[in-house]
Amino acid sequence: MNCKSLIFSIVLICSGSTSILADEYQRGYSSSRTCTRNEYREEYIPGTRKDPGYVKKWEETVEVPCPGADSTNNSNEYDNNDCSEGKIAGGILGAGFATAISRGKDRWWAIPAGLVGGSMVGCQIDGG
Repeated sequence: MNCKSLIFSIVLICSGSTSILADEYQRGYSSSRTCTRNEYREEYIPGTRKDPGYVKKWEETVEVPCPGADSTNNSNEYDNNDCSEGKIAGGILGAGFATAISRGKDRWWAIPAGLVGGSMVGCQIDGG
């Protein structure tokens, strides 16, 4: 199997459906929850001049983490990066720069574009 067909096979195998099924079991005082997903798989089987290649297809049931039941994530974690100052400063600088370099009819789109572009750059510089 050559490198191109191997990469193609890996890409096809990794693509799958996203429906998740959950089964919950409880015996005595303990409970467990198992979530599964049906994944569609394909694998390309390369051929020769006399025997053409084909695609082998099948579905697998794969166990996946249940949504909202991940015990390893800390629910108190949040993104505290605030880029409001950088966004404002970047927007002002971007709009000013666009005003300085644009002439005539181009100003009607250059100033808002400079404002938006500057605010995005300012937010990234400020830590957002």
